Amino acid sequence: MNLLLQTSHTDLQAQIAVTGSKSETNRLLLLQALFSNIALANTSNSDDSEVMQKALKGNEEIVDIHHAGTAMRFLTAYFAVNEGREVVLTGSPRMQERPIKVLVEALQQLGAQISYEKEEGYPPIRIKGQKITAFKVNIPANVSSQYISALLLVAPKLENGIELTLIGNITSVPYIKMTLALLNDLNIQTSFEGNVIRVYPKPEVESKEITVESDWSSASYFFSLVALSKTATISLSSYKATSLQGDSALVEIYAKMGVETRFENNKMTLVKQQNFKLEPLNLELNNTPDIAQTIVVTCLGLGIGCHLTGLHTLKIKETDRLEALRIELTKLGANITVTNDSLTLVASTHINSNIAIATYNDHRMAMAFAPLALKVPIIIDNAEVVSKSYPDFWKDLESLGFQTKVLEQS
Repeated sequence: MNLLLQTSHTDLQAQIAVTGSKSETNRLLLLQALFSNIALANTSNSDDSEVMQKALKGNEEIVDIHHAGTAMRFLTAYFAVNEGREVVLTGSPRMQERPIKVLVEALQQLGAQISYEKEEGYPPIRIKGQKITAFKVNIPANVSSQYISALLLVAPKLENGIELTLIGNITSVPYIKMTLALLNDLNIQTSFEGNVIRVYPKPEVESKEITVESDWSSASYFFSLVALSKTATISLSSYKATSLQGDSALVEIYAKMGVETRFENNKMTLVKQQNFKLEPLNLELNNTPDIAQTIVVTCLGLGIGCHLTGLHTLKIKETDRLEALRIELTKLGANITVTNDSLTLVASTHINSNIAIATYNDHRMAMAFAPLALKVPIIIDNAEVVSKSYPDFWKDLESLGFQTKVLEQS
């Protein structure tokens, strides 16, 4: 559906419960499949997490994870160590264009049996689950952290665990640390020294219930809304001042855009600062690439320039996010340039109205552009794509006074 989004509300007041972190949920679902005595609360209701859960509980030979990149990476490792199980892991046409070779080769170093059904280096892949006894493996450090986390998550069930050496400069360290923290929470021993990560074997863990923290990537859109409003106080639950999620860097970043963050009683409250002096932003987002789209759109709405670097992993997401941002922001009248790993927006106070934003089957494109409705009416194409990570997003925007109108598609 294509959605016309607009609002005359400039004072935003609401209390919103955000679903559990997709990143934490998908890691914990895999650990729960390995250790059945783990119970989970406040799990994500995203498409990606539901796809992950279905794949882990099913027994089909063909496992189709659609657009869910995290599920593709995590399940590749999971099925590789699942003795006696043979599956073909596949996904959407876009998923079949997203590389998996680095992870496959790492698992093959350990003795996994994985072959390509079509093009080498890309899904679909055939996996024959094996008992893995080798434990030393190398992987390039600048690839998606999900490849690294996939190996670390299955490591406790391997006879000798894993000693993983990262070659080169490491990307997305917070996501690797999140994985290790979740393992530590189950009393699984780990170490991360220099470029070497060690996860020790642990055949069983003690029974435990784990409550998933709400998703910080989803919170990013509310930071943007507060920054673009005239006045706002929005409370979000359930969030902690000290978080495992790298995107909690939003607090520091949006403080530079006039958003004050307060924590109390498991809630995070975002407050618009009045008479705040805005400056151009120069940010290195190597550790938090998923919030780049939200940040650049906020800067456009505020009329400030920005230069964002460390974005090379965005080219292999649901779409080439850098190119998608260049095309869609240009339609809005922005002066933007992109390279393979950076983005530069020139300050401008003009935004074209009633522009239809293509979303490229990418949930973050839809949600990142939505806050601009505080400035001009905007059309979000294929708006239902938000269900990938945040199914209640449009309903929550309506609770803030936004009007949504489904348009006839020609």
